[in-house]
Amino acid sequence: MAQPLALTSGEPAGIGPDITLAAWLRRRELDLPPFYLLGDPASLAERAKALGLAVEFAEVGAEEACAAFAHALPVVVTGKLATARPGQPDATSADAALASIRQAVADVASGKASAVVTNPIAKNVLYRAGFRHPGHTEFLAELAAARGGPAPQPAMMLWSPALAVVPVTIHVSVREALAQLSTDLIVSTARIVVADMKARFGLAAPRLAIAGLNPHAGEDGTLGMEDVEIVAPAVDILRRDGVAVRGPLPSDTMFHAAARKTYDCAICMYHDQALIPIKTVAFEDAVNVTLGLPFVRTSPDHGTAFDIAGTGKANPSSLIAALRLAARMAAASS
Repeated sequence: MAQPLALTSGEPAGIGPDITLAAWLRRRELDLPPFYLLGDPASLAERAKALGLAVEFAEVGAEEACAAFAHALPVVVTGKLATARPGQPDATSADAALASIRQAVADVASGKASAVVTNPIAKNVLYRAGFRHPGHTEFLAELAAARGGPAPQPAMMLWSPALAVVPVTIHVSVREALAQLSTDLIVSTARIVVADMKARFGLAAPRLAIAGLNPHAGEDGTLGMEDVEIVAPAVDILRRDGVAVRGPLPSDTMFHAAARKTYDCAICMYHDQALIPIKTVAFEDAVNVTLGLPFVRTSPDHGTAFDIAGTGKANPSSLIAALRLAARMAAASS
């Protein structure tokens, strides 16, 4: 039997518990891959009771999760209590969330799990507890480096059946994104995308579309020289690598239905240039994928939604898509 997926608790006061419970309840209907939750079983049971959900729980080791999955939601105890009420993070929230991420990475590294799937975290809660990373992506890269080998350069992909995008610069201000953007960074990001799309998405020759930075991709320099001096040289290097790549392209015409059929992934220059289109066309089922790591990691493409936590209104579609994609990528990598 294949290894299960390791699902982190995320922020205990958010909708992570809600969508985890909802996904498990639909496991037979949707033929979901086996997964286990890393966290505090008492907290999860309390949320199930508050939601009026009849869920059986099994406290297991990761090795026992697949056998338990059919009749109970497997929970691997991290040893960190989570006492936060829905919508109200407390002093236990950060430790609980981070412990589950660390354990998930350790379980995949040791072969107990096939991939990491992460529930949403509340960055402001983590920052108050001393967390120093911009988000999951950078923290996972540090955890991977700590287990030996070279420090990875992670890339954040947002994936859906309709569109996949990767921002070259991620969780920084627009001003800082412009300062960080370079030909080398575009090239290294695109190479990571190509390597993972070959190894984990089963594409023999991934097709990339490179977005221009400026309106109309700079209009040959009349609207800014960055596309001429930074982006175009990156496209030339990638072509010499043998990559099927086009660009720099005007970003305002890259994302309509006909254009999306011409490439497998759009490489964008900054966060919102990538995330606005995918959240427009695939808000319910987009998946956050961290590329460039020595293990598979996916996540729902939404936040903790404190305002609806514990109400039964949370939609599990993105988590379900993340579980499915993680299993698919792990199988392709094996």
